[in-house]
Amino acid sequence: MIQHIKNFCLVLAVFLCIHSPAYAHKPSDSYLVIGVNQGLIQGQWDIALRDLDYAIGLDADANNAITWQEVLNKQQDINAYAFARLQLKNGADICPIVPQKTLIDHHTDGAYAVIQFSANCKDAINTLNVHYTLFADIDPSHRGLLRLDYKGATKTSIFGPENALQSFLLGNPDWLTEFKNYVVEGMWHIWKGYDHILFLISLLLPAVLVREANKWHPSPSFKSTLIDVIKVVTAFTIAHSITLTLATLHVVSLPSRWVEAAIAASVVVAALNNIYPSILKQRWMAAFAFGLIHGFGFAAVLSDLGLQNSALIIALVGFNLGVEIGQIGILSIYLPFSYAIRKTFFYKTMFFYTGSIIIIGIAGIWFIERAFNIALFSRVTQWMPFF
Repeated sequence: MIQHIKNFCLVLAVFLCIHSPAYAHKPSDSYLVIGVNQGLIQGQWDIALRDLDYAIGLDADANNAITWQEVLNKQQDINAYAFARLQLKNGADICPIVPQKTLIDHHTDGAYAVIQFSANCKDAINTLNVHYTLFADIDPSHRGLLRLDYKGATKTSIFGPENALQSFLLGNPDWLTEFKNYVVEGMWHIWKGYDHILFLISLLLPAVLVREANKWHPSPSFKSTLIDVIKVVTAFTIAHSITLTLATLHVVSLPSRWVEAAIAASVVVAALNNIYPSILKQRWMAAFAFGLIHGFGFAAVLSDLGLQNSALIIALVGFNLGVEIGQIGILSIYLPFSYAIRKTFFYKTMFFYTGSIIIIGIAGIWFIERAFNIALFSRVTQWMPFF
């Protein structure tokens, strides 16, 4: 028994070493707003202090609390680091960027440095080329969300390592490209959102089984399994679509810390129900209830970008569609595999019970970190030598 406990803790610690604490929270994003007037650019760049601290070190006294004075002390370093990773061009001509004021603002997931800047391109801009490589060397999952304003029209785009250089033809809206970018971002968001994936897997683990006489038995048919999966996924989709829309439109706003903690708690409850099935009688109802919470987590990507009107609709619909495509991708791999091995001892013991226990341990650590704002991850890894 003791050896089983040690093995479980070792697996859990290894998982946490591979998946750093950043994955347990809202993914790393920055928000770049650019306004163009003839050859003059006025911009604002919101970058998370936690990301800057990781890159260049802001917390001088290492007390896990970054103060305004510590930001001021590093202001030149922040500007140097950020603007070495952002280049603006009018066609082939570089537009020199001049940093201005640095402020602090609070987004849904914490404090951000707000860097105001300008760039003079001399000639009127027809095609703006933007080269964005912020954090590309230390966090490939980082995304830069751009809002480009020109003569009352808004363009949006998303930067990452695979599309660091993008061109924008001013005055020529390309709604299809923007829509496609947000579809891809929605897919990427669900695939790198380990808490969302673990929640879905927790709910789907029993889908290839049936509960009879207080025991789990293999499902008799793929049709019944598929119907059960459709109920769960549809309920989750409807629920998170509702709150994603409400939060993005700023109809309802909840503190990110508590949303993220509630998401972690939902994963614990869903996995715990696999071991003690009396907690949630109808899994599709649980998927709907907890899906409302997960929708607020999805919305964090869009709500801070400040989009309006048609640009907001494009981003909202595209992102939500991308999330659904991402879910379908996960299901298309998981469901046939789990159904094929549902009768084996390996599935019931290793996948179902052991998998649920590991998920409870991982999500439990996430919950403690998020609810109490402590870095429990570092403590877990320190225990590894004991095992």
